[in-house]
Amino acid sequence: MQAEIKFELIQAAAMKENNVLSINRLCEMAQVSRSGYYAWQKAASNREAREEQDRRDFERIVEAYKFRGYAKGAKGIYMRLLHTEEGVMNLKKIRRLMKKYGLKCPFRKPNPYRQMQREMQTNTIFPNNVNREFFSYGARKILLTDITYIFYKGGVCYLSTILDAFTREILAYRLSTNLQVEFVINTVNELVEKYGCELDDTTIVHSDQGCHYTSKAFIKALSDNMLLQSMSRKGNCWDNAPQESFFGHMKDEIKYEIENAESYEETKAIIDDWIDYYNNDRYQWELAKLSPREYREYVVSGIYPIKSYGYTRGSAPNPEV
Repeated sequence: MQAEIKFELIQAAAMKENNVLSINRLCEMAQVSRSGYYAWQKAASNREAREEQDRRDFERIVEAYKFRGYAKGAKGIYMRLLHTEEGVMNLKKIRRLMKKYGLKCPFRKPNPYRQMQREMQTNTIFPNNVNREFFSYGARKILLTDITYIFYKGGVCYLSTILDAFTREILAYRLSTNLQVEFVINTVNELVEKYGCELDDTTIVHSDQGCHYTSKAFIKALSDNMLLQSMSRKGNCWDNAPQESFFGHMKDEIKYEIENAESYEETKAIIDDWIDYYNNDRYQWELAKLSPREYREYVVSGIYPIKSYGYTRGSAPNPEV
């Protein structure tokens, strides 16, 4: 206990009508010197003067704190006082008086996603093994993955997808209300559950260098399923161009529906419907005028599904032509 508090207690006890203890005995019980107590008592006028000065200074602090209606921290108060006629006040004093009178300075809450990134981020960066050769290895060999923000009327959510670079199919996707790494891992789990028998140890999953894809959990998910990993060069969107193009087309085509969606559930229904449409019924010129899923069947069977167009059994047209 501070000596000043003990001196205050001694003074209060001595002033009680029923007190029978001497100042000397009270000082012994409080383990302070009697001379110290009397010196403290003698300096009462000085303490009152300091207390009065503290109150006046704190009034200035409060005025600066409330200036223009925006709360400030100690440094903000210090800078505001610089702009007043009374002038600056020592920063340590500002902090002392804020603590003394219980004035709380505002602080920014830590960004949970930035904290999450720091926790997940590793120094593991994989080379760009795909090197933009999206169509050179056939179906189920180069899989592209990424995350995009979906802003709807009622809020924001996040979409993780895995796209077959050769057939342009969306093989797996997950929508989430947060950016926790689990929804990216769940996208991989869905891929393996649906298409595991079509994948092998030469299949490459390609991404950017985002924290989700350098996380230990994601690296382990691919390794456990014997999938190879590749990453774009830092800041180079062209290294994942087909995936970026997919997000662009999707957002263009469902823009107005998403902007008017009131809830996460409504947004998910819109995205579910569009991805089903994209895979099965959205035809692409470079995929021999077929939808991604039709093109996949054509590649496997060699049978072109549109009889009137003229393709027959044989090699599938190069999607780059």
